[in-house]
Amino acid sequence: MRVLVAMSGGVDSSVAAARLVAEGHDVVGATLKLWGGPQSSGCCSVADVDDARRVAQQLGIPHHVFNLTDDFERDVVTPYVAAHAEGRTPNPCIECNRHIKFDRLLERARRLGFDRLATGHHAQVRARGGRFSLRRGADLLKDQSYVLSMLGQSQLGAIVLPVGHMTKSAVRAEAATLGLRTAAKPDSQDVCFIHDREGRGGFLSSRLELHPGDVVDGDTGASLGTVDAVELVTVGQRRGMPSAGERRYAVAVDIAARRVSVAGADRAAVDEVSLDAGTVTWVDSPLASGDEAVAQVSAHGRPARCTVHTEGDGAGLRCRFLVAQPPVAPGQTLAIYDAADPDAVLGAGIVASSRRRT
Repeated sequence: MRVLVAMSGGVDSSVAAARLVAEGHDVVGATLKLWGGPQSSGCCSVADVDDARRVAQQLGIPHHVFNLTDDFERDVVTPYVAAHAEGRTPNPCIECNRHIKFDRLLERARRLGFDRLATGHHAQVRARGGRFSLRRGADLLKDQSYVLSMLGQSQLGAIVLPVGHMTKSAVRAEAATLGLRTAAKPDSQDVCFIHDREGRGGFLSSRLELHPGDVVDGDTGASLGTVDAVELVTVGQRRGMPSAGERRYAVAVDIAARRVSVAGADRAAVDEVSLDAGTVTWVDSPLASGDEAVAQVSAHGRPARCTVHTEGDGAGLRCRFLVAQPPVAPGQTLAIYDAADPDAVLGAGIVASSRRRT
């Protein structure tokens, strides 16, 4: 089988490539150049490209660098800035997977005659009866099924995830045994296009105007204080919110009014979230309205049981939690898992709004 491996310069994709070589496949490595601005961490930096290239040399496979900076700017960075300008909290890593790795790169792999695209994600793809399922990685602490939850049958049938059944410690041990230079390399944690020196605020201030905002009680409207930039506040945020002797969480961000509403933990809890109609995707067949499921609203968030309900013509979706949950930020992805098999991903959508517990 001819396989293109997306080599980010990290240990997971290095071992993924090594395993495919050991299995006898015709393997080629590819690293994506996505960001042309200043960069201190994240995947696909200059240092990461060099690490990927040198691992490929160790494995004796060809290595290429694909420049997708224009696509990344259009489909990831620009929407990220626009979301903050609207008071939403985007997930750029998911959008990179959606538009870049499993769209542009996958299409290029197909066009170049590869049978599969492989990545180092900690998740598992299984085939049965000509259909494909997406499951959590074996190492639940490193599970990345959440950031792949938007994938459907056409993508799942074309990808390979060679380390999804391994623990992270096993991946590192295998890399060390093989003498790969990435064996002890730390995992990437941050948004790749935001430099440590400037942070999120510095990056966004170079692309949009930031405004101070008032902080008010979400129930009474009483003034509680101010924030330096309302565009930087995330629903669910506690840090920087006036406490007045009580932990308060942001429950709404109104950019036009330059106002942040806050509430105590109990009043901030939500019973239900609505998903943007145009963003709902299913791994295979959609759930029926009223079906029970398990929802997850961040990469390592705690799964919560819910029921799903269609809206209007069925394009939109609501998830009603069985137990009230912490605030959910509009713009975040909600991944839906099988209630009977919580390791199985069923679909995903982007949160449009949430309803606080009454």
